[in-house]
Amino acid sequence: MFRLQGVGLCFRRFLHKVPVNHDQVLEQLRICSAEAHVFEAVGKNKTKLTVDHVSLAVKMLWYFQKEKPQLLRTVELIKSHPQFLTLCVLAENKIALMDDFMLVDLLYSFLRLNVDPHESLVQQLVSEAWLRLHKLPMASLSKFAICLTDQQLHQSPLMGHITSIVDQKLSSINDARILTTLLISVSSLVSPRLRDALISRADHLLDKMDPSNYNNARRVVQFLRNIKYSHRPLLEKCNQILLRNIPRLDAENISICMGLYQSLQFNNCDFRLAVRQRLTELIDSSTDPFSFTKLFAALAPMASLEVRDSLESTALLLADEFSAQQALAITETLEEIQSRNLSLINKIVSVIQRNLHVYKPVEVGRITQALYLLHYQNPELFNKLRNILVKFLERSIFPYEVTMLTRILSMLPSTRLEEGVISRVDAVMSQCNLNDLSSISLAFAKWVRNDMSYRHGTPSKYVRLLQSLNRCGHERLQTADRLDLLLEELRYISGEWFEEMLLEETMATLQRMMDQISWTNVPDLSLFLTRTNHLCAPLMERIANVAIRDIDKIHHSATYATLLPFSVLNYDSESADKLYDVCLRRFTPHISSFEPHLLVLLAFSLAVADCFPEDLIREIFSIDFLGKLDAQLEMLPDALNMRTRLRLMELNRAVCLECPEFQVPWFHERYCQKLQKKGIGSISPVQKQIHKMLGEVLGGINFVRVAEVTPYFYTIDFECILNKQLLPLPYREPSALQISDKGKIRWGSSSLENVRNELPPGAQRVAVNFLDFKSFCKNSHHTKGEALMRKRHLEILGYRVVQIPHFEWNSMELSTLDAWKEYLKKKIFREHLP
Repeated sequence: MFRLQGVGLCFRRFLHKVPVNHDQVLEQLRICSAEAHVFEAVGKNKTKLTVDHVSLAVKMLWYFQKEKPQLLRTVELIKSHPQFLTLCVLAENKIALMDDFMLVDLLYSFLRLNVDPHESLVQQLVSEAWLRLHKLPMASLSKFAICLTDQQLHQSPLMGHITSIVDQKLSSINDARILTTLLISVSSLVSPRLRDALISRADHLLDKMDPSNYNNARRVVQFLRNIKYSHRPLLEKCNQILLRNIPRLDAENISICMGLYQSLQFNNCDFRLAVRQRLTELIDSSTDPFSFTKLFAALAPMASLEVRDSLESTALLLADEFSAQQALAITETLEEIQSRNLSLINKIVSVIQRNLHVYKPVEVGRITQALYLLHYQNPELFNKLRNILVKFLERSIFPYEVTMLTRILSMLPSTRLEEGVISRVDAVMSQCNLNDLSSISLAFAKWVRNDMSYRHGTPSKYVRLLQSLNRCGHERLQTADRLDLLLEELRYISGEWFEEMLLEETMATLQRMMDQISWTNVPDLSLFLTRTNHLCAPLMERIANVAIRDIDKIHHSATYATLLPFSVLNYDSESADKLYDVCLRRFTPHISSFEPHLLVLLAFSLAVADCFPEDLIREIFSIDFLGKLDAQLEMLPDALNMRTRLRLMELNRAVCLECPEFQVPWFHERYCQKLQKKGIGSISPVQKQIHKMLGEVLGGINFVRVAEVTPYFYTIDFECILNKQLLPLPYREPSALQISDKGKIRWGSSSLENVRNELPPGAQRVAVNFLDFKSFCKNSHHTKGEALMRKRHLEILGYRVVQIPHFEWNSMELSTLDAWKEYLKKKIFREHLP
């Protein structure tokens, strides 16, 4: 209370700075310290109230509310007060008398006090501001833009006029707060040219502002999220400002920033470490449901097990006080951390069930998905959720909503699919983007598999939908004319439907747009080609040439994405060689500023291409870097954590084998032993077939070993030993791993750490590896980089490597037992004769 009184005194002192003419009503309003006092002054002076009185009274009402915590605000009580209606009527009647600042300020305050946008008062204020639009000061224009955004008018013609004014007057905007507010408001309407101009101006103003104004930096990040543009230099500048202000941030602001970073796929180790420390400090003071929910959602995914258990215990105590939205946030966090606290989950579910009627369609979908991924066992609840989702979907008109609800519904067990769902999906399909179409295809593929009538042929309702999907997908590609928009749709697309029906046409479309490939979209295009495993030489050449020409414009961290398809797909050309050189020169001066996990991934991709820059290798295998990497790995999502650890091991192995002069020690022995034991499983029928035939070709099963583990822990499919006359030699001990009749791999009598016997003079070990489709580019028989690196390393270890490509083994030429045996004989005995 004393804090609010102190703030009120400051506010009144500010009001007293305004020139006064001994207006008694103004004096009465200025000494008000609470909403009740304002209403009392209004009630006593109804007939005397001028436009200045009305403006001051409304602003004070919002000011008093703004200074209260969210949970203590009483906006609804204010709205229902009779004197508030008096202020609304007077304000509407006096609009013509308001100056520009007052007009926009009043509109802003009324909206903050939850006056309905459809009320005549709000509409009249908006109309008057529109008439004055071109003469509004930039500060008022910025606030007016916020008001339009609040009313969901961010794509209206009026916002288009504001965007045009911002474009014309951009160079005159010198206040970072005004600019960053406008950035968010106009974000959905900016062209690429204006986007770049806004980014340049924001970058300039961030340098000149007081760095303690962290909200400006946060709004810039929000703008980049809105336009889906990860501008790394500006992001890093904003990150530095936010880092400097971490001690001042509360859990809510931290949660907002982390959500924005996640959307932009911006991982900063220093920020996450600082945030974890700050959130840990806030645990004791976050005792109300609002602040605790924000803290739990932000901290739990990166907290230690001890802290996580403590957070879950507190959540259990507060569960009954959670609102509908807070219960949703807690549920999604529990799913993210894969909590097994059944008492807490049950408690949160009970809160959700009480509030099911207040959730929006997408929120019910999010709840269903989280509980499903938590493996929550409650068939009755899931049946209820399914019925709600179906009702929402049958009347939804938004493509993104229909797509999302369709995807969630396909997770749930069901023996039938409602006709209303099918007709609604069919109705919106032509408006869906490629990613939405792919999601729909995955959903319907599940339903086709689960539909009992599918056993007697695909039901016609599914056939029609799949035909519509194909048609819409092809039309989407054929009418696409902007590469950046197409890449946005392709960013997360996956699945059999896309690969089988649209991938070839997608490649043709990308080649049609090759002249639009620029340094800004090279990383996204490169990632798409890598993900699809599709080798397209014209696109690769264009990427290489653009990147070589504009390498100084490409952010140093983006060199990883740029080079990735060249190493993964093993694309070799003169321009590719030059690309490696220019990328090395680009990122080498910035090695120390890379995110640790990204530097490991970059170094591994280079190792695949047989490239080992000494500065990079020495940085990664330094004690300081490995310590920093360990700290970061604690906070990365599990999938990225495991991937980074695996790549570090593979990089360590590659450096030990290919660059012994760097004297990097092999320190992954125990890691690999654990990995090998976890990886023991079954082999494919083809491998079992090859194993049997190798025994026949070599003279007995004791002449071949299966799943043999080499030094540095490569597992080769089969190993045999040939003497100098190329005759097979039997093993004195059975294989450590053996194949059962059902194709399962089981341990034999030997241990994993079996000692390799010395070879007789002139003898050689032969590694026989079956290469399945994953070892080749999708559209050709071109071997990928990792398969070649594996071959390279086995040869360094002293093996002669025999590779059996799946397309040769499964070819029409090898359709008999004799043909297969002859093929193996040729591979093992004849191919390498001098």
